[in-house]
Amino acid sequence: MKRLILAGACMLLIAACAKTDTYQALNAQAEKEYLVPVRPASEGRNPCWNKYAKKFIYAPAFDVPAHSDAVSYRFTVNGEAGSWSFETDKPDASLTPIWNSIPPSKVSLTVEAKLIGGGTDTVYTRSFLKDFPYHGPYMDAVRDYREAAIKGALYVHLMPEVQSWAKNLVPDMNYSHNTYPCKIIGATIRTECLIARELPERRENALAIAKNAARFLIDMSRPEDAPLAFFPPTYYLDREASKREWNQGKTMTLEAASAGQAFLDLYDVTGEQDYLDRAVNIGRTFVGLQREDGSLPIKVDFITGEPVNGVCAMLHPLLRYYLRLESYGFTEFAPSREKAERWMDEVAVERFDMTGQFEDVNVKGLEPYQNLTNCTAAPYASYLLNKAKVSEKDLSNALDLLRLSEDQFVHWAYHELTPDGFPKKNAPCVHEQYHYEMPVDNSSCNVANGWLDYYEATGDILSLAKAKALIDNITIQQNAVNGKIPTTFEWRETGKDRKRTFWINCSFSSVSTLLRLASMEKDLEKLGHVDIS
Repeated sequence: MKRLILAGACMLLIAACAKTDTYQALNAQAEKEYLVPVRPASEGRNPCWNKYAKKFIYAPAFDVPAHSDAVSYRFTVNGEAGSWSFETDKPDASLTPIWNSIPPSKVSLTVEAKLIGGGTDTVYTRSFLKDFPYHGPYMDAVRDYREAAIKGALYVHLMPEVQSWAKNLVPDMNYSHNTYPCKIIGATIRTECLIARELPERRENALAIAKNAARFLIDMSRPEDAPLAFFPPTYYLDREASKREWNQGKTMTLEAASAGQAFLDLYDVTGEQDYLDRAVNIGRTFVGLQREDGSLPIKVDFITGEPVNGVCAMLHPLLRYYLRLESYGFTEFAPSREKAERWMDEVAVERFDMTGQFEDVNVKGLEPYQNLTNCTAAPYASYLLNKAKVSEKDLSNALDLLRLSEDQFVHWAYHELTPDGFPKKNAPCVHEQYHYEMPVDNSSCNVANGWLDYYEATGDILSLAKAKALIDNITIQQNAVNGKIPTTFEWRETGKDRKRTFWINCSFSSVSTLLRLASMEKDLEKLGHVDIS
């Protein structure tokens, strides 16, 4: 017995050493990669996208104006921990020469032009956060990924407002987010379809819920002769963002794709043709709305279909929807998908303006880059990496989008502490958008899935490690008693926590992502993961 115990201890020690060596190599790789700026304007592809950025993980380059009398430029970064500087002949140079010397902290940058004949002139100043880099390993998952996923799905399934669907054809508005039918009720249907697949003993109840929820979406949809034929509404009743004047009678154009995905899930589980037909008809309405250049308006009048502003939608949800419809044999959607993809590549990605487009945030009047989000960048990276043929350009664009997502929205650790001495937010995590600087589980899933896709396309182990760290933290944040996966990962006092928002669509994203990682056990062994249970 002693020999067995000693042998087991030796095996664990060897495995732990291998894991340490793996992460030392990954950390060194990350440190090197952080010296390469994210899509700098000096490449000539896009304007300087980081005008509104507040923090950086990758060495940034800024839109520093050239001075007509300059012979060189001196870049100086000052912070509480010291001062760092270098000299260059390029006003738009990145901070690469000094970046890894600067500790994570709030700093200020000054760029001075050294002039012909002597003297200097300050041409640029800026303050920002030099954020924590990736430095693994992070805390491992606290429970099996599949167990975490099923518990998360069951929390939604057992909510009284969700069980209400088993006997009712209208939403229980005690869960106020039901005011967003496509997004929330669509995600409810998808969660119940997952329950029906994974837990046979709950199948009957889950399908009763899903079918009644689907009936509500169908009953609320526009008639087949309307400009938005078969589209359910983005907004229902006067709750939350639904009651705001600029949303009255309007709909977010791409939201119908969320409902369409739910109908396809329900078709897959039941085999009932009506659900497939409705999903296909939603797709055909999208084709009719699409402009010749492949674009679509972000928001339209729900009755007339007329755009309410000049903003174009980010098309990644539509691209995924077209692609899924094609997988059922409906090749008619391929030309529209190719046009939409061309618009994304030639406009959105080339401009690098991965703007946020949320049903509860007004987009009218936004300046370019004013509200960037991972929720556009990372999902489109995933789309590019899952194409039947991934070109070198696709791979390059996907990497740029993932680097942007990490640079601007991932937090590997936090500087800001509560008065009691611990972080206000729980890292590693991902903030949603500039206009909502909060760690959101769906955002962690967006970026983690993008990295998993990049790992599968290239074999890059660092991407796998980064994805694992984000997904592991979902299990840490999950309530071990009831399975609830909170939407936001932040410290809340008791009274405030009782009012914590919970979004079913975000939870569905977490559940799906946890199940994906559960299927990648062999891949995780490359990280030296040791199961000592």
